[in-house]
Amino acid sequence: METAGEGPGPGAGRPGATGVALTAIGTGAYVVDGRGTIVAVNAAAERLLGRPAAALVGADAHDLLHRSAHGETVPTSQCRMRPAFLAGRPAQNDHDWFEKGDGTLLAIAWSITPYDTGADDTSALVLFHPREAAAEAPGTATSPEGAPDELERLALLAETTTQLTSTLSVDEALHRLVTLVLPRLADWAVIDLISERDEVWRTKVVHFEDGVPVSRRDLEGPMAPVPAESPMPLSRALRGASSTIAGPDTYQGAPDSGIAVEQRKLFEATGMHSAAIAPIRGLRDVLGALTLGRSEQPDAFTTADLTLLEDITRRAGLALDNARLYQRQRKVAETMQRYLLPQLPRVPGLETTSRYLPAPDASHVGGDWYDAFPLGDGDTALVIGDVSGHDLDAAAGMAQLRNVLRSYAWSFRHEPPGRVVERVDRAVLRITDVSMATLVLAVLGTDEEGRWTLSWTNAGHPPPLLVTREGVAGYLTGGGGMLLGTGTGTDRPRADGSTVLPPGSTLVLYTDGLIEAPSHPIDEGLERLRRHAAVLAHRPVEVFADELLRRARPADNDDDVALLVVRVGARPERG
Repeated sequence: METAGEGPGPGAGRPGATGVALTAIGTGAYVVDGRGTIVAVNAAAERLLGRPAAALVGADAHDLLHRSAHGETVPTSQCRMRPAFLAGRPAQNDHDWFEKGDGTLLAIAWSITPYDTGADDTSALVLFHPREAAAEAPGTATSPEGAPDELERLALLAETTTQLTSTLSVDEALHRLVTLVLPRLADWAVIDLISERDEVWRTKVVHFEDGVPVSRRDLEGPMAPVPAESPMPLSRALRGASSTIAGPDTYQGAPDSGIAVEQRKLFEATGMHSAAIAPIRGLRDVLGALTLGRSEQPDAFTTADLTLLEDITRRAGLALDNARLYQRQRKVAETMQRYLLPQLPRVPGLETTSRYLPAPDASHVGGDWYDAFPLGDGDTALVIGDVSGHDLDAAAGMAQLRNVLRSYAWSFRHEPPGRVVERVDRAVLRITDVSMATLVLAVLGTDEEGRWTLSWTNAGHPPPLLVTREGVAGYLTGGGGMLLGTGTGTDRPRADGSTVLPPGSTLVLYTDGLIEAPSHPIDEGLERLRRHAAVLAHRPVEVFADELLRRARPADNDDDVALLVVRVGARPERG
Protein backbone atom coordinates (compact mmCIF):
# COMPACT_ATOMS: atom_id res chain seq x y z
CA MET A 1 0.00 0.00 0.00
CA GLU A 2 1.05 3.63 0.26
CA THR A 3 4.20 4.80 1.93
CA ALA A 4 4.14 5.89 5.54
CA GLY A 5 3.06 9.42 6.41
CA GLU A 6 2.77 11.38 9.57
CA GLY A 7 1.22 9.57 12.47
CA PRO A 8 -2.27 10.45 13.64
CA GLY A 9 -2.97 12.52 16.70
CA PRO A 10 -3.97 11.30 20.14
CA GLY A 11 -7.02 9.12 20.35
CA ALA A 12 -6.77 7.92 16.75
CA GLY A 13 -7.02 4.26 17.74
CA ARG A 14 -10.80 4.26 17.93
CA PRO A 15 -12.12 7.68 16.89
CA GLY A 16 -15.83 8.42 16.88
CA ALA A 17 -18.15 6.39 14.72
CA THR A 18 -15.16 4.52 13.24
CA GLY A 19 -14.27 3.04 16.62
CA VAL A 20 -17.87 2.04 17.27
CA ALA A 21 -18.12 0.32 13.90
CA LEU A 22 -14.83 -1.59 14.36
CA THR A 23 -15.76 -2.72 17.84
CA ALA A 24 -18.91 -4.34 16.47
CA ILE A 25 -16.91 -6.41 13.93
CA GLY A 26 -16.08 -9.89 15.15
CA THR A 27 -12.99 -10.46 13.01
CA GLY A 28 -9.71 -8.53 12.75
CA ALA A 29 -10.24 -5.04 11.34
CA TYR A 30 -8.28 -1.85 10.82
CA VAL A 31 -8.79 1.38 8.90
CA VAL A 32 -6.09 3.11 6.82
CA ASP A 33 -6.13 6.69 5.56
CA GLY A 34 -5.30 7.82 2.03
CA ARG A 35 -1.57 7.33 2.67
CA GLY A 36 -1.95 3.77 3.92
CA THR A 37 -1.39 4.74 7.56
CA ILE A 38 -3.39 2.80 10.15
CA VAL A 39 -5.77 5.18 11.93
CA ALA A 40 -7.97 2.72 13.86
CA VAL A 41 -7.95 -0.95 14.88
CA ASN A 42 -10.24 -3.24 16.84
CA ALA A 43 -9.46 -5.60 19.68
CA ALA A 44 -9.66 -8.67 17.42
CA ALA A 45 -6.87 -7.25 15.23
CA GLU A 46 -4.70 -6.57 18.28
CA ARG A 47 -5.22 -10.13 19.46
CA LEU A 48 -4.59 -11.84 16.10
CA LEU A 49 -1.49 -9.77 15.33
CA GLY A 50 -0.10 -9.84 18.84
CA ARG A 51 0.38 -6.09 18.67
CA PRO A 52 -1.26 -3.41 20.86
CA ALA A 53 -3.15 -0.56 19.24
CA ALA A 54 -0.32 1.83 20.13
CA ALA A 55 2.06 -0.22 17.95
CA LEU A 56 -0.37 -0.32 15.03
CA VAL A 57 -1.95 3.13 14.88
CA GLY A 58 0.28 5.57 13.03
CA ALA A 59 2.25 2.85 11.24
CA ASP A 60 2.26 2.17 7.50
CA ALA A 61 0.09 -0.95 7.20
CA HIS A 62 1.99 -2.40 4.26
CA ASP A 63 5.47 -1.94 5.72
CA LEU A 64 4.45 -3.21 9.14
CA LEU A 65 2.33 -6.23 8.22
CA HIS A 66 2.65 -7.52 4.63
CA ARG A 67 5.07 -10.41 4.13
CA SER A 68 5.70 -13.19 1.63
CA ALA A 69 5.21 -16.87 2.49
CA HIS A 70 8.89 -16.93 3.53
CA GLY A 71 8.63 -13.88 5.77
CA GLU A 72 10.26 -11.48 3.31
CA THR A 73 9.19 -7.86 2.95
CA VAL A 74 6.79 -7.43 0.01
CA PRO A 75 7.55 -4.54 -2.38
CA THR A 76 4.63 -2.13 -2.65
CA SER A 77 4.51 -2.80 -6.38
CA GLN A 78 3.62 -6.44 -5.59
CA CYS A 79 1.09 -5.69 -2.87
CA ARG A 80 -2.20 -7.47 -3.64
CA MET A 81 -4.21 -4.81 -1.80
CA ARG A 82 -2.61 -1.82 -3.51
CA PRO A 83 -4.56 -1.81 -6.83
CA ALA A 84 -7.94 -1.90 -5.07
CA PHE A 85 -6.77 0.61 -2.47
CA LEU A 86 -5.66 3.12 -5.10
CA ALA A 87 -8.79 2.59 -7.22
CA GLY A 88 -11.12 2.90 -4.24
CA ARG A 89 -12.89 -0.39 -4.94
CA PRO A 90 -13.55 -3.57 -2.90
CA ALA A 91 -11.26 -6.59 -3.23
CA GLN A 92 -10.43 -9.79 -1.38
CA ASN A 93 -7.74 -12.46 -1.22
CA ASP A 94 -7.61 -15.74 0.69
CA HIS A 95 -3.87 -16.43 0.37
CA ASP A 96 -1.68 -13.87 2.13
CA TRP A 97 0.51 -13.39 5.21
CA PHE A 98 0.84 -10.78 7.96
CA GLU A 99 3.75 -10.52 10.37
CA LYS A 100 2.78 -10.74 14.05
CA GLY A 101 4.38 -8.79 16.86
CA ASP A 102 6.66 -11.70 17.77
CA GLY A 103 7.99 -12.00 14.20
CA THR A 104 6.02 -15.12 13.25
CA LEU A 105 3.74 -15.24 10.21
CA LEU A 106 -0.04 -15.35 10.27
CA ALA A 107 -1.67 -16.93 7.19
CA ILE A 108 -4.74 -14.83 6.47
CA ALA A 109 -7.65 -14.15 4.17
CA TRP A 110 -8.51 -10.47 3.79
CA SER A 111 -11.09 -8.14 2.30
CA ILE A 112 -10.67 -4.41 1.62
CA THR A 113 -13.39 -1.85 0.91
CA PRO A 114 -13.62 1.97 0.73
CA TYR A 115 -14.59 3.44 4.09
CA ASP A 116 -15.93 6.89 4.99
CA THR A 117 -14.38 8.25 8.20
CA GLY A 118 -15.55 11.82 7.64
CA ALA A 119 -12.02 12.95 6.78
CA ASP A 120 -11.16 14.67 3.52
CA ASP A 121 -9.10 11.84 2.02
CA THR A 122 -10.28 8.39 0.99
CA SER A 123 -9.91 5.71 3.65
CA ALA A 124 -10.21 1.94 3.44
CA LEU A 125 -11.39 -0.77 5.82
CA VAL A 126 -9.40 -4.01 5.93
CA LEU A 127 -10.94 -7.13 7.45
CA PHE A 128 -8.86 -10.28 7.96
CA HIS A 129 -8.91 -13.62 9.74
CA PRO A 130 -6.63 -16.68 9.92
CA ARG A 131 -6.79 -18.70 6.73
CA GLU A 132 -7.67 -21.89 8.59
CA ALA A 133 -10.72 -20.17 10.06
CA ALA A 134 -11.71 -18.95 6.61
CA ALA A 135 -11.63 -22.46 5.24
CA GLU A 136 -13.77 -23.71 8.11
CA ALA A 137 -16.27 -20.86 8.00
CA PRO A 138 -19.72 -22.31 7.43
CA GLY A 139 -21.19 -21.63 4.03
CA THR A 140 -17.94 -20.43 2.48
CA ALA A 141 -17.54 -23.30 0.08
CA THR A 142 -21.20 -23.39 -0.91
CA SER A 143 -21.84 -19.65 -1.38
CA PRO A 144 -23.30 -18.94 -4.82
CA GLU A 145 -21.05 -17.12 -7.24
CA GLY A 146 -21.47 -13.38 -6.77
CA ALA A 147 -22.93 -13.71 -3.26
CA PRO A 148 -20.96 -11.87 -0.57
CA ASP A 149 -18.82 -14.05 1.68
CA GLU A 150 -18.52 -13.41 5.41
CA LEU A 151 -15.74 -10.84 5.07
CA GLU A 152 -17.59 -8.89 2.39
CA ARG A 153 -20.75 -9.02 4.47
CA LEU A 154 -18.98 -7.63 7.52
CA ALA A 155 -17.33 -4.94 5.43
CA LEU A 156 -20.67 -3.91 3.93
CA LEU A 157 -22.34 -3.74 7.34
CA ALA A 158 -19.49 -1.71 8.79
CA GLU A 159 -19.67 0.71 5.87
CA THR A 160 -23.46 0.88 6.21
CA THR A 161 -23.15 1.80 9.88
CA THR A 162 -20.61 4.53 9.19
CA GLN A 163 -22.37 5.99 6.15
CA LEU A 164 -25.86 6.10 7.64
CA THR A 165 -24.95 7.31 11.12
CA SER A 166 -22.88 10.22 9.80
CA THR A 167 -25.85 12.15 8.39
CA LEU A 168 -28.98 13.60 9.95
CA SER A 169 -30.75 14.22 6.64
CA VAL A 170 -33.43 11.74 5.62
CA ASP A 171 -32.81 12.38 1.91
CA GLU A 172 -29.06 11.95 2.26
CA ALA A 173 -29.49 8.75 4.29
CA LEU A 174 -31.74 7.26 1.58
CA HIS A 175 -29.26 8.25 -1.12
CA ARG A 176 -26.41 6.59 0.78
CA LEU A 177 -28.48 3.47 1.39
CA VAL A 178 -29.13 3.06 -2.33
CA THR A 179 -25.44 3.63 -3.11
CA LEU A 180 -24.45 0.95 -0.60
CA VAL A 181 -26.64 -1.82 -2.00
CA LEU A 182 -26.31 -1.08 -5.74
CA PRO A 183 -24.79 -2.86 -7.56
CA ARG A 184 -23.21 -5.02 -4.85
CA LEU A 185 -26.40 -6.87 -4.02
CA ALA A 186 -28.93 -6.03 -6.70
CA ASP A 187 -29.76 -4.17 -9.91
CA TRP A 188 -32.74 -2.34 -8.41
CA ALA A 189 -33.41 -0.67 -5.07
CA VAL A 190 -36.92 0.38 -4.06
CA ILE A 191 -37.65 2.28 -0.85
CA ASP A 192 -41.21 2.70 0.45
CA LEU A 193 -41.61 4.96 3.47
CA ILE A 194 -44.51 5.43 5.88
CA SER A 195 -45.09 9.05 6.85
CA GLU A 196 -46.06 10.28 10.30
CA ARG A 197 -49.64 10.40 8.97
CA ASP A 198 -49.45 6.67 8.07
CA GLU A 199 -49.34 7.43 4.36
CA VAL A 200 -47.13 5.22 2.19
CA TRP A 201 -44.90 6.87 -0.39
CA ARG A 202 -42.71 5.08 -2.91
CA THR A 203 -39.77 7.36 -2.29
CA LYS A 204 -37.06 5.79 -4.46
CA VAL A 205 -36.95 3.41 -7.41
CA VAL A 206 -33.34 3.27 -8.62
CA HIS A 207 -31.75 1.13 -11.33
CA PHE A 208 -28.01 0.69 -11.77
CA GLU A 209 -27.23 1.31 -15.46
CA ASP A 210 -23.73 1.47 -16.97
CA GLY A 211 -22.16 2.12 -13.60
CA VAL A 212 -24.58 4.92 -12.71
CA PRO A 213 -27.68 4.85 -10.47
CA VAL A 214 -30.71 6.08 -12.43
CA SER A 215 -33.97 7.06 -10.71
CA ARG A 216 -37.27 5.96 -12.23
CA ARG A 217 -39.46 8.92 -11.27
CA ASP A 218 -42.41 7.45 -13.15
CA LEU A 219 -42.55 4.56 -10.67
CA GLU A 220 -42.27 6.74 -7.56
CA GLY A 221 -45.09 8.48 -5.74
CA PRO A 222 -47.96 7.88 -3.32
CA MET A 223 -49.14 4.36 -2.54
CA ALA A 224 -52.40 2.92 -1.27
CA PRO A 225 -52.81 2.34 2.51
CA VAL A 226 -51.22 -0.73 4.08
CA PRO A 227 -53.85 -3.50 4.26
CA ALA A 228 -54.27 -5.01 7.71
CA GLU A 229 -54.58 -8.67 6.67
CA SER A 230 -52.86 -9.00 3.30
CA PRO A 231 -50.38 -11.91 3.09
CA MET A 232 -48.51 -10.31 0.17
CA PRO A 233 -44.77 -9.68 0.76
CA LEU A 234 -44.63 -5.87 0.65
CA SER A 235 -47.78 -5.48 2.73
CA ARG A 236 -46.33 -7.80 5.37
CA ALA A 237 -43.03 -5.91 5.35
CA LEU A 238 -44.79 -2.54 5.75
CA ARG A 239 -46.63 -3.96 8.78
CA GLY A 240 -43.28 -5.14 10.16
CA ALA A 241 -44.35 -8.78 9.99
CA SER A 242 -41.52 -10.42 8.05
CA SER A 243 -38.98 -10.34 5.26
CA THR A 244 -39.79 -12.25 2.09
CA ILE A 245 -38.44 -13.26 -1.30
CA ALA A 246 -40.80 -12.51 -4.18
CA GLY A 247 -40.91 -12.83 -7.95
CA PRO A 248 -43.16 -11.78 -10.82
CA ASP A 249 -45.45 -14.75 -10.17
CA THR A 250 -46.11 -13.54 -6.63
CA TYR A 251 -48.28 -10.71 -7.91
CA GLN A 252 -49.90 -12.38 -10.94
CA GLY A 253 -53.10 -13.31 -9.15
CA ALA A 254 -56.05 -11.06 -8.45
CA PRO A 255 -54.64 -8.12 -6.38
CA ASP A 256 -55.93 -7.94 -2.82
CA SER A 257 -54.96 -4.26 -2.36
CA GLY A 258 -53.76 -1.14 -4.10
CA ILE A 259 -50.24 -1.95 -2.97
CA ALA A 260 -50.42 -5.29 -4.80
CA VAL A 261 -51.46 -3.45 -7.97
CA GLU A 262 -48.40 -1.19 -7.73
CA GLN A 263 -46.15 -4.17 -7.07
CA ARG A 264 -47.35 -5.90 -10.23
CA LYS A 265 -46.59 -2.72 -12.19
CA LEU A 266 -43.15 -2.58 -10.58
CA PHE A 267 -42.21 -6.11 -11.64
CA GLU A 268 -43.51 -5.54 -15.17
CA ALA A 269 -41.71 -2.20 -15.59
CA THR A 270 -38.37 -3.29 -14.15
CA GLY A 271 -38.11 -6.85 -15.41
CA MET A 272 -37.04 -8.08 -11.98
CA HIS A 273 -37.00 -11.86 -11.78
CA SER A 274 -36.22 -11.97 -8.06
CA ALA A 275 -36.77 -9.53 -5.22
CA ALA A 276 -35.92 -9.52 -1.51
CA ILE A 277 -38.18 -7.35 0.65
CA ALA A 278 -37.50 -6.40 4.28
CA PRO A 279 -39.13 -3.97 6.73
CA ILE A 280 -37.28 -0.86 7.86
CA ARG A 281 -37.98 -0.66 11.59
CA GLY A 282 -37.38 2.29 13.88
CA LEU A 283 -37.22 2.09 17.66
CA ARG A 284 -41.00 2.22 18.01
CA ASP A 285 -42.60 2.03 14.57
CA VAL A 286 -42.17 0.51 11.14
CA LEU A 287 -40.76 3.25 8.94
CA GLY A 288 -41.08 1.51 5.61
CA ALA A 289 -39.57 -1.28 3.51
CA LEU A 290 -36.53 -1.87 1.32
CA THR A 291 -36.84 -3.97 -1.81
CA LEU A 292 -33.78 -5.24 -3.67
CA GLY A 293 -34.43 -6.55 -7.16
CA ARG A 294 -32.40 -8.45 -9.74
CA SER A 295 -33.07 -8.19 -13.43
CA GLU A 296 -29.57 -8.50 -14.97
CA GLN A 297 -27.85 -10.47 -12.22
CA PRO A 298 -28.85 -14.09 -12.90
CA ASP A 299 -28.91 -15.51 -9.36
CA ALA A 300 -32.17 -15.41 -7.46
CA PHE A 301 -32.19 -14.23 -3.87
CA THR A 302 -31.95 -16.88 -1.17
CA THR A 303 -32.96 -16.99 2.47
CA ALA A 304 -29.31 -16.31 3.36
CA ASP A 305 -29.61 -12.98 1.52
CA LEU A 306 -32.56 -12.02 3.73
CA THR A 307 -30.36 -12.17 6.81
CA LEU A 308 -27.94 -9.65 5.29
CA LEU A 309 -30.83 -7.47 4.07
CA GLU A 310 -32.37 -7.42 7.55
CA ASP A 311 -29.02 -6.38 9.05
CA ILE A 312 -28.89 -3.50 6.55
CA THR A 313 -32.48 -2.37 7.13
CA ARG A 314 -31.98 -2.53 10.90
CA ARG A 315 -29.18 0.01 10.59
CA ALA A 316 -31.18 2.04 8.08
CA GLY A 317 -34.12 2.15 10.48
CA LEU A 318 -32.04 3.57 13.31
CA ALA A 319 -30.50 6.17 11.00
CA LEU A 320 -33.88 7.26 9.62
CA ASP A 321 -35.34 7.38 13.12
CA ASN A 322 -32.56 9.72 14.23
CA ALA A 323 -32.87 11.87 11.11
CA ARG A 324 -36.64 12.21 11.49
CA LEU A 325 -36.31 13.08 15.17
CA TYR A 326 -33.67 15.66 14.34
CA GLN A 327 -35.77 17.25 11.61
CA ARG A 328 -38.76 17.30 13.95
CA GLN A 329 -36.65 19.13 16.54
CA ARG A 330 -35.53 21.57 13.87
CA LYS A 331 -39.13 22.30 12.88
CA VAL A 332 -40.15 22.85 16.51
CA ALA A 333 -37.18 25.17 17.09
CA GLU A 334 -37.85 27.15 13.92
CA THR A 335 -41.55 27.47 14.74
CA MET A 336 -40.76 28.55 18.28
CA GLN A 337 -38.21 31.08 17.12
CA ARG A 338 -40.44 32.53 14.40
CA TYR A 339 -43.31 32.81 16.88
CA LEU A 340 -41.10 34.71 19.30
CA LEU A 341 -39.82 37.15 16.68
CA PRO A 342 -42.06 40.24 16.83
CA GLN A 343 -44.18 42.17 14.40
CA LEU A 344 -42.41 45.43 13.62
CA PRO A 345 -44.11 48.65 14.76
CA ARG A 346 -45.35 51.22 12.27
CA VAL A 347 -43.48 54.46 12.87
CA PRO A 348 -44.22 57.59 10.79
CA GLY A 349 -41.27 58.49 8.61
CA LEU A 350 -39.62 55.05 8.85
CA GLU A 351 -39.59 52.06 6.53
CA THR A 352 -38.76 48.93 8.48
CA THR A 353 -38.40 45.31 7.45
CA SER A 354 -36.83 42.16 8.88
CA ARG A 355 -35.70 38.72 7.79
CA TYR A 356 -34.87 35.47 9.56
CA LEU A 357 -33.20 32.53 7.79
CA PRO A 358 -32.58 29.25 9.63
CA ALA A 359 -29.24 27.52 9.34
CA PRO A 360 -28.78 24.85 6.64
CA ASP A 361 -27.92 22.36 9.40
CA ALA A 362 -30.68 21.43 11.84
CA SER A 363 -28.18 21.48 14.71
CA HIS A 364 -27.70 25.24 14.18
CA VAL A 365 -31.25 26.41 14.89
CA GLY A 366 -31.27 28.70 17.85
CA GLY A 367 -30.58 32.07 19.32
CA ASP A 368 -30.52 34.81 16.65
CA TRP A 369 -33.22 37.43 17.02
CA TYR A 370 -34.27 40.98 16.25
CA ASP A 371 -36.72 43.33 17.96
CA ALA A 372 -38.21 46.78 17.52
CA PHE A 373 -40.68 48.54 19.83
CA PRO A 374 -41.79 52.09 20.69
CA LEU A 375 -40.40 53.77 23.81
CA GLY A 376 -42.70 56.80 23.81
CA ASP A 377 -41.97 60.43 22.92
CA GLY A 378 -41.33 59.34 19.32
CA ASP A 379 -38.35 57.10 20.19
CA THR A 380 -38.05 53.55 18.87
CA ALA A 381 -35.83 50.80 20.29
CA LEU A 382 -34.01 48.60 17.77
CA VAL A 383 -32.33 45.37 18.85
CA ILE A 384 -30.30 42.65 17.17
CA GLY A 385 -28.88 39.78 19.22
CA ASP A 386 -27.43 36.29 19.29
CA VAL A 387 -27.66 33.88 22.23
CA SER A 388 -24.91 31.24 22.33
CA GLY A 389 -25.95 27.75 21.34
CA HIS A 390 -27.86 26.27 18.44
CA ASP A 391 -30.82 24.33 19.76
CA LEU A 392 -34.13 24.70 21.58
CA ASP A 393 -32.33 25.88 24.71
CA ALA A 394 -30.82 28.76 22.73
CA ALA A 395 -34.24 29.70 21.33
CA ALA A 396 -35.72 29.64 24.84
CA GLY A 397 -32.80 31.72 26.17
CA MET A 398 -33.38 34.21 23.38
CA ALA A 399 -36.99 34.62 24.54
CA GLN A 400 -35.87 35.22 28.13
CA LEU A 401 -33.28 37.80 27.13
CA ARG A 402 -35.67 39.59 24.79
CA ASN A 403 -38.27 39.94 27.54
CA VAL A 404 -35.71 41.20 30.09
CA LEU A 405 -34.34 43.70 27.59
CA ARG A 406 -37.81 44.99 26.67
CA SER A 407 -38.69 45.45 30.32
CA TYR A 408 -35.51 47.37 31.19
CA ALA A 409 -35.55 49.42 27.99
CA TRP A 410 -39.08 50.63 28.79
CA SER A 411 -38.54 51.14 32.51
CA PHE A 412 -35.32 53.11 31.99
CA ARG A 413 -36.15 54.66 28.64
CA HIS A 414 -34.71 58.02 29.67
CA GLU A 415 -31.28 56.47 30.30
CA PRO A 416 -28.71 55.90 27.51
CA PRO A 417 -28.61 52.41 25.90
CA GLY A 418 -25.35 51.54 27.67
CA ARG A 419 -26.93 51.94 31.13
CA VAL A 420 -29.88 49.79 30.10
CA VAL A 421 -27.61 46.99 28.87
CA GLU A 422 -25.59 47.15 32.10
CA ARG A 423 -28.78 46.28 33.98
CA VAL A 424 -29.63 43.56 31.47
CA ASP A 425 -26.15 42.05 31.87
CA ARG A 426 -26.57 41.77 35.63
CA ALA A 427 -30.01 40.21 35.17
CA VAL A 428 -28.71 37.66 32.66
CA LEU A 429 -26.45 36.18 35.31
CA ARG A 430 -29.18 35.93 37.93
CA ILE A 431 -32.63 35.37 36.41
CA THR A 432 -32.13 33.74 33.01
CA ASP A 433 -30.67 30.52 31.63
CA VAL A 434 -28.57 32.43 29.09
CA SER A 435 -24.89 31.56 29.37
CA MET A 436 -23.58 34.10 26.90
CA ALA A 437 -25.00 36.50 24.30
CA THR A 438 -24.17 39.44 22.07
CA LEU A 439 -26.49 42.30 21.13
CA VAL A 440 -26.83 45.84 19.89
CA LEU A 441 -29.42 48.08 21.54
CA ALA A 442 -30.12 51.26 19.57
CA VAL A 443 -32.58 54.07 20.14
CA LEU A 444 -33.84 55.93 17.09
CA GLY A 445 -35.31 59.38 17.71
CA THR A 446 -35.07 63.04 16.71
CA ASP A 447 -33.13 66.01 17.93
CA GLU A 448 -34.20 69.63 18.48
CA GLU A 449 -33.50 70.42 14.83
CA GLY A 450 -35.86 67.70 13.63
CA ARG A 451 -33.11 65.36 12.40
CA TRP A 452 -33.10 61.60 12.82
CA THR A 453 -30.61 60.54 15.49
CA LEU A 454 -29.31 57.16 16.61
CA SER A 455 -27.71 56.27 19.94
CA TRP A 456 -26.53 52.75 20.62
CA THR A 457 -24.39 50.40 22.66
CA ASN A 458 -22.76 47.24 21.35
CA ALA A 459 -22.24 44.19 23.59
CA GLY A 460 -19.76 42.14 21.55
CA HIS A 461 -21.90 42.08 18.39
CA PRO A 462 -20.93 42.82 14.77
CA PRO A 463 -21.23 46.59 14.25
CA PRO A 464 -24.33 48.18 12.66
CA LEU A 465 -23.96 49.30 9.05
CA LEU A 466 -25.19 52.71 7.83
CA VAL A 467 -25.70 53.33 4.11
CA THR A 468 -26.48 56.80 2.79
CA ARG A 469 -28.89 57.46 -0.06
CA GLU A 470 -25.85 58.15 -2.26
CA GLY A 471 -24.34 54.71 -1.58
CA VAL A 472 -21.69 55.60 0.99
CA ALA A 473 -21.59 52.70 3.45
CA GLY A 474 -19.71 52.51 6.74
CA TYR A 475 -19.82 50.67 10.05
CA LEU A 476 -20.85 52.33 13.33
CA THR A 477 -17.91 51.17 15.43
CA GLY A 478 -18.50 53.30 18.53
CA GLY A 479 -20.21 52.16 21.72
CA GLY A 480 -18.34 48.86 21.86
CA GLY A 481 -18.15 46.64 24.95
CA MET A 482 -18.00 43.10 26.32
CA LEU A 483 -20.60 40.54 25.41
CA LEU A 484 -23.25 39.60 27.98
CA GLY A 485 -22.92 36.80 30.51
CA THR A 486 -19.16 36.86 31.13
CA GLY A 487 -19.55 38.31 34.63
CA THR A 488 -16.41 40.41 34.11
CA GLY A 489 -17.87 43.75 33.07
CA THR A 490 -21.13 44.13 34.98
CA ASP A 491 -19.76 46.88 37.23
CA ARG A 492 -18.10 48.85 34.46
CA PRO A 493 -19.92 51.57 32.52
CA ARG A 494 -20.77 50.60 28.98
CA ALA A 495 -19.94 53.02 26.19
CA ASP A 496 -22.51 54.61 23.92
CA GLY A 497 -22.22 55.80 20.35
CA SER A 498 -24.35 58.39 18.63
CA THR A 499 -24.78 59.85 15.17
CA VAL A 500 -27.17 61.82 13.02
CA LEU A 501 -28.77 59.76 10.25
CA PRO A 502 -28.76 61.50 6.86
CA PRO A 503 -32.15 61.71 5.12
CA GLY A 504 -32.90 58.58 3.09
CA SER A 505 -30.15 56.53 4.75
CA THR A 506 -30.53 52.85 5.61
CA LEU A 507 -29.51 51.25 8.92
CA VAL A 508 -28.62 47.54 8.80
CA LEU A 509 -28.55 45.40 11.96
CA TYR A 510 -27.56 41.76 11.41
CA THR A 511 -26.18 38.64 13.08
CA ASP A 512 -22.86 37.00 12.30
CA GLY A 513 -24.38 34.36 10.00
CA LEU A 514 -24.51 37.07 7.33
CA ILE A 515 -20.76 37.67 7.36
CA GLU A 516 -19.00 34.64 8.83
CA ALA A 517 -18.00 31.43 7.07
CA PRO A 518 -15.48 28.69 7.90
CA SER A 519 -13.47 29.37 4.74
CA HIS A 520 -13.20 33.18 4.99
CA PRO A 521 -11.97 35.67 7.62
CA ILE A 522 -14.61 37.89 9.20
CA ASP A 523 -13.03 41.03 7.71
CA GLU A 524 -13.74 39.66 4.25
CA GLY A 525 -17.36 39.08 5.21
CA LEU A 526 -17.72 42.60 6.58
CA GLU A 527 -16.29 44.10 3.42
CA ARG A 528 -18.55 41.97 1.22
CA LEU A 529 -21.60 43.12 3.21
CA ARG A 530 -20.55 46.77 3.00
CA ARG A 531 -20.03 46.73 -0.74
CA HIS A 532 -23.29 44.94 -1.53
CA ALA A 533 -25.24 47.25 0.79
CA ALA A 534 -23.76 50.30 -0.97
CA VAL A 535 -24.80 48.95 -4.37
CA LEU A 536 -28.37 48.36 -3.14
CA ALA A 537 -28.80 51.76 -1.46
CA HIS A 538 -31.36 53.00 -4.00
CA ARG A 539 -33.51 49.84 -3.91
CA PRO A 540 -36.86 49.72 -2.05
CA VAL A 541 -36.31 48.53 1.49
CA GLU A 542 -37.97 45.11 0.97
CA VAL A 543 -35.86 44.44 -2.13
CA PHE A 544 -32.81 45.75 -0.30
CA ALA A 545 -33.24 43.16 2.47
CA ASP A 546 -33.87 40.23 0.11
CA GLU A 547 -30.99 41.04 -2.20
CA LEU A 548 -28.59 41.71 0.68
CA LEU A 549 -29.30 38.26 2.11
CA ARG A 550 -28.89 36.62 -1.28
CA ARG A 551 -25.68 38.39 -2.20
CA ALA A 552 -23.83 38.82 1.09
CA ARG A 553 -24.58 35.56 2.90
CA PRO A 554 -21.58 33.21 2.37
CA ALA A 555 -22.30 30.09 0.35
CA ASP A 556 -20.78 27.89 3.08
CA ASN A 557 -22.59 29.67 5.90
CA ASP A 558 -23.53 27.20 8.64
CA ASP A 559 -25.42 29.54 10.96
CA ASP A 560 -28.83 31.19 11.08
CA VAL A 561 -29.25 34.86 10.15
CA ALA A 562 -31.41 37.62 11.62
CA LEU A 563 -31.61 40.92 9.76
CA LEU A 564 -33.30 44.22 10.67
CA VAL A 565 -33.34 47.03 8.11
CA VAL A 566 -34.58 50.59 8.84
CA ARG A 567 -34.70 53.43 6.29
CA VAL A 568 -35.32 56.94 7.53
CA GLY A 569 -37.39 59.51 5.64
CA ALA A 570 -36.25 62.89 4.44
CA ARG A 571 -37.53 64.42 7.71
CA PRO A 572 -39.23 62.84 10.70
CA GLU A 573 -42.98 62.98 10.30
CA ARG A 574 -44.99 64.50 13.12
CA GLY A 575 -48.26 62.87 14.14
